[in-house]
Amino acid sequence: MHWHVVHTKPRQERCALLNLEQQGYECYLPVIAVEKLRQGVLTLAEEPLFPRYLFIRLGSSTSDKGWGPIRSTKGVSRLVTFGSEPAKVDERLIAQLRARDRQVGEQPRRLFEPGERVLITQGPFAGVEAIYQMSDGESRVMVLIELLSKPVQLGLAPTRLRKVG
Repeated sequence: MHWHVVHTKPRQERCALLNLEQQGYECYLPVIAVEKLRQGVLTLAEEPLFPRYLFIRLGSSTSDKGWGPIRSTKGVSRLVTFGSEPAKVDERLIAQLRARDRQVGEQPRRLFEPGERVLITQGPFAGVEAIYQMSDGESRVMVLIELLSKPVQLGLAPTRLRKVG
């Protein structure tokens, strides 16, 4: 048995995973927790670590489950190949990814990182560059702007910021 890579249709990794597992295939979709702005509110979401890809374990003998049904599975685009041979993934890589899943736990990838340059897009300071400081836990974030040649801390809604660059 070897691990292979399945290329999915856009944003259908979970659909492909579910449908492949229902057919009896062993699959793995590594995910990462990220902060997202949804309707003006910072929320936590899980996204695929490798968008549009998941891993599937297949045998090489004729008695094993075939590769044919994979292509016609809902959410699947194709099996990744090099020429006519399906691309193999080392078992150690899958083990490392699963170990990373256990270590990372619920530490989300933040929308903004402390020290990152951001641009204020709305309000009286629209167009002013700032330095992101932290989230204050009340659906607001703290940024540092320069006002009258002095650094000033300012609390804003995260929807009023965007990354610079």
